Amino acid sequence: MMLQSSDIGRAALRMALTENRKEEYALRDELKEQDIQAVAVNFGGRFLDILPKIYESAIVAAQRQKVISDTHVGDGSVLGAVESAIDQVKIKALGMNVGGKLGIARWKEHLCVAIYIGVGVLHFNEVAVGMAHRALRDDLV
Repeated sequence: MMLQSSDIGRAALRMALTENRKEEYALRDELKEQDIQAVAVNFGGRFLDILPKIYESAIVAAQRQKVISDTHVGDGSVLGAVESAIDQVKIKALGMNVGGKLGIARWKEHLCVAIYIGVGVLHFNEVAVGMAHRALRDDLV
């Protein structure tokens, strides 16, 4: 089966949209049957304050679930994709409280990161989605 970057992007977004751990683990198992490694990370707090934690958590989770290798190449790919996805939502999130989930999916050389956030504005929550893709050598698993 040949997958495209758009398929892996959909997998990452599906991971980011899971509502609880049970759903997240079930989806991760379903994706694994298609040879897609995936993981998700929850986060919340003041947007600018939690950015370093989001980057760190994404890298650690991707390493633990064997989505990437424990190398600077794997770390840099995740970090770059997370940064690009966050760039797409930061205009809505700057100075605000946010809560959401980051999904990471990989198949061979395709690595995708999707971020789904709720942005708190008084009693109204705005939502935003960002996504990014990186190419990564598939012999570094």
